[in-house]
Amino acid sequence: MGDKRTYTKKEAGMYLTGMFGQNMIYNIIATGLVSFYLQYVLYIPVTAIGVILVIARVWDAINDPIMGSIVDRTKSKWGKCRPYLIYAPIPIGLITILTFVNGIYTNATTGAGRVMIVIWAGVSYILWGMVYTVGDVPIWGITSLMSEDQDQRSKILGLARVVAGVGGIGVLVVQIGQALGSVFTDGLTAGTPEYNVAVQKGFLIGVVVLTVISTICFQMAGIGTKERIKTSEERHTITESFKIMWKCKPFRQILISGILRSPIQLMMLLAMSFATYYFCNGDFMNLFGDNGINIKMLVSVAFVACGIFLGQFISMALAPVFAKKIENKTLYNIYSIGGGVAFLMLYVIYRIFDGDVTGYVGSALTGVMFFFASAGFGGVNVMQSVMIADCVDYEEYNNGIRPDGIFFSGQSFITKLSGGIAAIIQSAVYGYIGFSDKAIEIMNADLVNGASFITYNGGSYANAMFILLSVFPAVGMFLAVIPTAKYALSDKEHKRMLNELIAKRTKESAENPDDIQEA
Repeated sequence: MGDKRTYTKKEAGMYLTGMFGQNMIYNIIATGLVSFYLQYVLYIPVTAIGVILVIARVWDAINDPIMGSIVDRTKSKWGKCRPYLIYAPIPIGLITILTFVNGIYTNATTGAGRVMIVIWAGVSYILWGMVYTVGDVPIWGITSLMSEDQDQRSKILGLARVVAGVGGIGVLVVQIGQALGSVFTDGLTAGTPEYNVAVQKGFLIGVVVLTVISTICFQMAGIGTKERIKTSEERHTITESFKIMWKCKPFRQILISGILRSPIQLMMLLAMSFATYYFCNGDFMNLFGDNGINIKMLVSVAFVACGIFLGQFISMALAPVFAKKIENKTLYNIYSIGGGVAFLMLYVIYRIFDGDVTGYVGSALTGVMFFFASAGFGGVNVMQSVMIADCVDYEEYNNGIRPDGIFFSGQSFITKLSGGIAAIIQSAVYGYIGFSDKAIEIMNADLVNGASFITYNGGSYANAMFILLSVFPAVGMFLAVIPTAKYALSDKEHKRMLNELIAKRTKESAENPDDIQEA
């Protein structure tokens, strides 16, 4: 690697451990809380959830770039990203737990109790988003400071995306919560306030255990990393930072593409509720019936789960390899279009099997389509991070500043805005068909008593889930290629810029050896 400074294997391991913990926390909230707990356990109306998400996303539009600007203005003995990675994980973990305390000690059967649950949900979720940003922006931004070698940086970003995907096991908080809840619900009648509180206690215990593990892992990113690239001494106001972000054409194209791709997040938001309701009829514990394990149900869930997660992991691991041979823009668009086709085929298969793909053949085909759909999802995420890091070099080359914080706050903003838009789409669709609060509570009791989710209410609930998991993400993936069809930064041009930047840094380091930042 010549004169190019880069991270050690130990440092990469510590960083990736932190990335795992951070994403585990994200999935506990994004899937466990927003997509399941609020709707299927607390029975908050989907319209109220939609309002909470709109408010949260509007605030994120302001909060994330502000945090990026603050990171870029930070100067400490640890650098500009590490201080936040050292101190942010613990408060993030504590607030994560507090979001699930909601409802357990509140009389949810009264009007005042229901209002308190909604207020708690809104305030705690928005507060969580604010604090989470303090750690999210730096953990991605530090990658462009850990190494000036393009291949090594692409490698760590690719691995970070893979590990972030592994952190998706945080979605298992749903199954863990249901399993623990079954201990407390033993002997209670489904649909009663006592039964609901017992389920909530199971979730809270699962959340506490998973969040403690996640927080400890997250802390490693701050403890074990090092910033090697000296950043500009120039400081910018928040308004100036916004202008820098928007004026950078390649970054602007990525930002718009990410927003248009928002419906893709429906896959991760609905994955656990889809598996739980469509394949396990509302309760993961139905896999373990009175006559032992339900083999057909287990195999069907395994097909879909393997498709969703293996597709992402394999694609994210291979993306940096493909990026060495294929133009970044081209690879990004291939993943988008290919993923869009696979998502669309999911609904085609669902209709071919007349709404029931729980059989061996139907679930196998569904799993295959999920594999290719999630491969597109994972590949796009890796390329987005790589291209944003390149944009930081582009800005340094053209304007003499490295806006690591503000640019990677854009990635944080894309992720949270996309999740919010996806959840709003879900809320709108569910609200339209009446799949909300009391209706879900009644349905849960009916499923316990032998009803089938697939045919419940004429199959409208199951059909809505499939449309949300297939048609909407397909449209988002196709739209995402519009801004990047004529991407403004070619690989050849970036390589030229980076080589000149490295030569400049090497010369400056030789002339001013004391200016090199150390851990």
